[in-house]
Amino acid sequence: MASSTALKAAKKELRSIMKKKLAGINHESINCQSTAIFKTLTTLKPYLSAQRIGVYLSMPTGEVQTDAIVRHALENGKQVFVPYLHKSRTPSPDTPKSVMDMVDIRSLSDYDSLKRDSWGIPTIDAATVHDREHILGDSNKTVSLDMILMPGVAFAKDSPDGFVRRMGHGKGFYDYFLHRYMQGRGSHVKDLSLGPGTDALLYGLALEEQFLQADDSGSPVPVGEHDHLLHGLLVGDGKLLEGPIKTT
Repeated sequence: MASSTALKAAKKELRSIMKKKLAGINHESINCQSTAIFKTLTTLKPYLSAQRIGVYLSMPTGEVQTDAIVRHALENGKQVFVPYLHKSRTPSPDTPKSVMDMVDIRSLSDYDSLKRDSWGIPTIDAATVHDREHILGDSNKTVSLDMILMPGVAFAKDSPDGFVRRMGHGKGFYDYFLHRYMQGRGSHVKDLSLGPGTDALLYGLALEEQFLQADDSGSPVPVGEHDHLLHGLLVGDGKLLEGPIKTT
């Protein structure tokens, strides 16, 4: 595994490359790819059987759009949980200044009432947070999710185990959330030798341009010990990529 300094440099370089690549993708392509992913997802058995899903609320550009997924899940009686960022209540050198929890969307009308932030992302009003169910919350008990649909900047198949590598935007929100989720789930967490280790299935959503192919030099997406692997990846060309633990 690369040193911490080398890993940071490799991620910084890849994020710069991906930022330029993603800026060149037009809205029509993003919408077409998002529709293809939606069609694949809504025939996927783990999604169909999931009762409680976590899903990001998308920016208008540069990533797979999730509006149709949120609406479909709510219309089909699933409990939907979305990211909520807040200042850490236990600041320390090892804790990010801002951390992520996931809170529930109560209905379609609740979802439609969300205001967009400066990034254009529908955002939970802080005034309503205490009335919502939290995945992590303030107690010692972490409640479960069946599936989490995750964004990222770049993805690749991990070699040799075949799970999916993910590189985010560098804030560590999802990796730290998953670390706390696994701590809270305790005995429900699976052996990390079996892959991502969570009792929730982790799937990335990737535009075709975000899925990078490995070459002889290894995976094009650098990861460290705190980066979580994913069980699978839904790609904008309609493909479903899964690790050795098949969920279909």
